[in-house]
Amino acid sequence: MFHYAFMQHAFIAGTLVAIMCGAIGVFVIARNLSFIAHTFSHIGFSGAAFAVFMGWNPLYGLLLFTSTSALAVGQMGVKVFRRDVSISVVLSIFLGLGILFLSLNTKQTTSMFALLFGSIVGISKNDVWELAGLSTLVLIVLIFGYRMLKFDSFDPLGAQAAGLPIRLISIGFLLLMSIAVAEAIQIVGALLVFTLMTIPAATARYLSPSIFKMILYSAGIAVLGVWLGLILSYYTNAPVSFFITISEGFFYFAALSWYTLREKSIAKKAMQA
Repeated sequence: MFHYAFMQHAFIAGTLVAIMCGAIGVFVIARNLSFIAHTFSHIGFSGAAFAVFMGWNPLYGLLLFTSTSALAVGQMGVKVFRRDVSISVVLSIFLGLGILFLSLNTKQTTSMFALLFGSIVGISKNDVWELAGLSTLVLIVLIFGYRMLKFDSFDPLGAQAAGLPIRLISIGFLLLMSIAVAEAIQIVGALLVFTLMTIPAATARYLSPSIFKMILYSAGIAVLGVWLGLILSYYTNAPVSFFITISEGFFYFAALSWYTLREKSIAKKAMQA
């Protein structure tokens, strides 16, 4: 299958985006931003639909809408935005816009379907370079801001007491997350962003208490899920996103089962002692 250029592009792009999503996903889980990431995916879909309508690269529309919404959420405050009414209103507005642009793009229904459900095997060489650049940017920022972000994500009260720029960190992370969501949509689609953004990180929590190891496990699990999805899809002709989701879900429940059995074993030994 590696004789085909589209499979080479899919593996390269999928691996890069999976590493990035796995790394940032640990902080998304820790900061309880899962549903905001899901909101960004819907907003990104509307942005992509707008870009297609304007004749632009869909990625530009994704980045424009998600980054703008990230800045808006940062100014509004995450706690305020988490309220059910706020999320419902924002989702309704942007889904309505997405439907509008979708209706205006009757000749682009295939590309819009790909944005909803993902089209990793349709990624071109130029797309690979764009995704590689964005993934590298996100990972570099995460590396340089790792200590402050870790402190604020896992000990927010301590970070506030230490005088860290909490608001700046929050807005900066939301911007990073908006870029990550825009990239993930290219791989698994707007409806399945949860797959790469949260499931590997949630799985890694059951494998290690170390934050650094969580990031490594999360990135590895995300990459393995993408690889399995591509391989199984190639030999079965079923959608790649389906196999990626099933693989990541399997890893999660396997880790949960292992963690539960381990905790029961520890508790049993403690009772015997």
